[in-house]
Amino acid sequence: MSKINYQQLLDSALKSVVKEALIHAQFNGLGDDASFFITFKTRDAGVVLPDFLRMRYPDLMTIVLQYSYNNLNVSDKEFGVQLTFDGRPFFIRVPFSALVEFKDPSVDFMLSFQPQQRPVVAKQEDIELPLEEKPGTVPDDKRVVSMDEFRKRKNQ
Repeated sequence: MSKINYQQLLDSALKSVVKEALIHAQFNGLGDDASFFITFKTRDAGVVLPDFLRMRYPDLMTIVLQYSYNNLNVSDKEFGVQLTFDGRPFFIRVPFSALVEFKDPSVDFMLSFQPQQRPVVAKQEDIELPLEEKPGTVPDDKRVVSMDEFRKRKNQ
């Protein structure tokens, strides 16, 4: 029997609060003093962002919905909005699963979300193999490498 993941349930419930706030803004606007500060993971699946912004913000980005945003569209799993960067309009899309933080400073309201842990997969070129001799000159009995030696080194 699997355990109940209460953190995941809580995050899901809190993200529905963000969704409802965005739906309210979509149909009614934000009001005079309201603004939304939305921080999200830029490399999560489903995030649509211009490449130059992804380069500037390789991990996290915060957008502000206040005065100048257009075409706010909210669905069950994501929201999209047109914002201006460097004087040009760009449409971005953010799945609710990519959210890290939501703030509305006008009412001193903030929600933080626990990021989902994804396993980090090492690329072959990231693993350094110590070679005492040049490639091609290693005797056959020295071609077998024990991974235990590298695991110890990575964990230290």
